[in-house]
Amino acid sequence: MSLRFDLFWSFRSPYSYLLLPRVVDLVTNHDVACDIRIVFPIAVRQADFFQKVDPLWMFYLMKDTYREAQYLGMPYRWPVPDPVVMDPATRLYPAEQPYIHRLSMLGVAATEAGRGLPFIREVSHTIWSGTVDNWHEGEHLAQAAARAGLDLAALDAAISANPDHYRSAIEANQEAQRAAGHYGVPLMALEGEPFFGQDRFDQLVWRLKQKGLQPR
Repeated sequence: MSLRFDLFWSFRSPYSYLLLPRVVDLVTNHDVACDIRIVFPIAVRQADFFQKVDPLWMFYLMKDTYREAQYLGMPYRWPVPDPVVMDPATRLYPAEQPYIHRLSMLGVAATEAGRGLPFIREVSHTIWSGTVDNWHEGEHLAQAAARAGLDLAALDAAISANPDHYRSAIEANQEAQRAAGHYGVPLMALEGEPFFGQDRFDQLVWRLKQKGLQPR
């Protein structure tokens, strides 16, 4: 039986985007499976998170993500528009969000269709790479879904037919995320052991090798 691990992942996390090429390479070239577990961003789960956090937290995140993208040789720019909309006057994140709920449910639908990893890879590249503006308009998402082997209209139709199913799946993922040992993303979990952050990917691979990871 192949080894497998969970990947708790958010469309609003730059570190989640920066991790994905390594996960794709790992799964492509080794006998291991990655179970995608889509969760809402912390700003959606906790609307006042960024209001309370020290301003240096965001300052460092911006500096570090651009540096990390340069180090990895990945295209990167903060998305236009941001997948999660903030009220600039209050620094709060309103419950009504125009993008992130759809994106997250699309991620669940793609995962249930067996194409979760390629879908989040293609869509996150569209959102975070800086290669397009207004990623939410036109055919950008449809083309990303097609590159992942999926039909965006079919995914949207499935969600519209049963939105409670997809919301419940995300909530279940969030409960499993905390049970795995952390609340942030990206979080990889292997047999009950959490590896939080894209900078813990090498430790995940090290642990997988201890458990018998083999090339395909």
